[in-house]
Amino acid sequence: MTTPATAPEPVPVPGSPDGAASRPAGSLAPEAARRLATTTKTPPQNRAVTSRWLLRVLPWVPVAAGTYRVNRRLVYEVGNGRIDFCATGTEVRVIPGELTELPALAGLDDEAALRALADSCVQREYAAGQRIAEAGAPAEGVVMIAHGKVRKHAPGAYDTDVALAVLAGGEFAGDETLPTALAAGSGESAGAAAWGYGLTALTRCTVLVLPLAGVRRLAARSAALRERLAGVSGRSGAGTPRRNSRGEADITLASGHEGEPALPSAFADYEPEPREYRLGVAQTVLRVHTRVADLYSEPMDQVREQLRLTVTALRERQEHELINNRDFGLLHNAAPAQRFHTRGGPPTPDDLDLLISRRRNTHVLLAHPRALAAIGRECNRRGVAPRETGFRGHRVRAWRGIPLLPCDKIPVTAQGLTSVLALRTGVEKQGVVGLHQPGIPEEIEPSLNVRFMGIDEQALIGYLVSVYFSAAVLVPDALGILEDVEV
Repeated sequence: MTTPATAPEPVPVPGSPDGAASRPAGSLAPEAARRLATTTKTPPQNRAVTSRWLLRVLPWVPVAAGTYRVNRRLVYEVGNGRIDFCATGTEVRVIPGELTELPALAGLDDEAALRALADSCVQREYAAGQRIAEAGAPAEGVVMIAHGKVRKHAPGAYDTDVALAVLAGGEFAGDETLPTALAAGSGESAGAAAWGYGLTALTRCTVLVLPLAGVRRLAARSAALRERLAGVSGRSGAGTPRRNSRGEADITLASGHEGEPALPSAFADYEPEPREYRLGVAQTVLRVHTRVADLYSEPMDQVREQLRLTVTALRERQEHELINNRDFGLLHNAAPAQRFHTRGGPPTPDDLDLLISRRRNTHVLLAHPRALAAIGRECNRRGVAPRETGFRGHRVRAWRGIPLLPCDKIPVTAQGLTSVLALRTGVEKQGVVGLHQPGIPEEIEPSLNVRFMGIDEQALIGYLVSVYFSAAVLVPDALGILEDVEV
């Protein structure tokens, strides 16, 4: 007895009114065919990839010995740094040793005198728009800004107020009046020192005032302080080294003379202890199971793809360290005289002009993408359209012909503040350079190598992936920073 043949299972016909099966399948279904077909695959995609403009614009200098020494001419520092403060609740105090950043107190090593000066400081609060000092009024003392922004201005030639600078946390004004404390104590008028400019709070400010009266009383008891202030007030140039406009030891020259006068002798003195930059490193250990490497490397090599993604992550970290590393990162290596503040909050065209005007050449401007958007908004508000320029085969926005490049490694604080960097690059321009060491063992890219570490007891293959790098600022004006930019 034979079993009747089973009829093919009917399949629904698209568009039938009741969706019921109406005829059998006449061909292989796509769902079944896909089980025998090979899909077209992409390599693993990485969403964390950025343009990494900083790595591209820096000229990379080979460092054969792992250390790069920057030789400069001798510079006579006169305390042109910034003052640090400590806070307990709402009370702010100046760190005593930081008072030596004031030019008149530079080199003072009397710790008791510095503590007494710090204790004599008076804390004051100012609202936005309030006057801190008036030009021509008697100077009460040194104003040290602990928090906020202060506009420094002076009367202009045509009954206008001329903006001189914007001061912010850590900066100070009125330090030139300190030597007059001795003169006032010797019987001259206590009001001899007067403000040569005015100070107005742009934001809510916390300042500490070092009163001249306190300095005068302390100088009567401290011989070191008295001698230091007397040396500053009695300078005539004969007892101090001559310096050029950049603070370097001057090279004495003669010009415009006639006859046969005795010519001055000169030499270019060097820094006795030049700074040395050591290469930093970013590393990781890449692990791949032998079973994955053996069985699943077609059509794409699993080890190669894992290595490609790892190298990309290392390059991102490399750019982050070049910006933020506390040893060689650009944000921490700008000279105090090359740090500027916005006149208000957002970055205006005036602020960008100030930033690029303080160096003899600016090659690129780096900013967080949110800062670039803020720059665009301020330009639109003024009716100014930033132009585009060609740069490394790309069309990018520019200001005064200088490329404005995005860099998301520049941090943005929780308060919405960030920085804009201005760089001059190259050894021949005395600019900013990147440092690396090509030719290292098992190198796959310059200064980046992959070293086989063996196979462990869990059958995991280990590869040590390393990249060696650093950055150097050859002269201070090669790098400038516009700080406290509101985005």
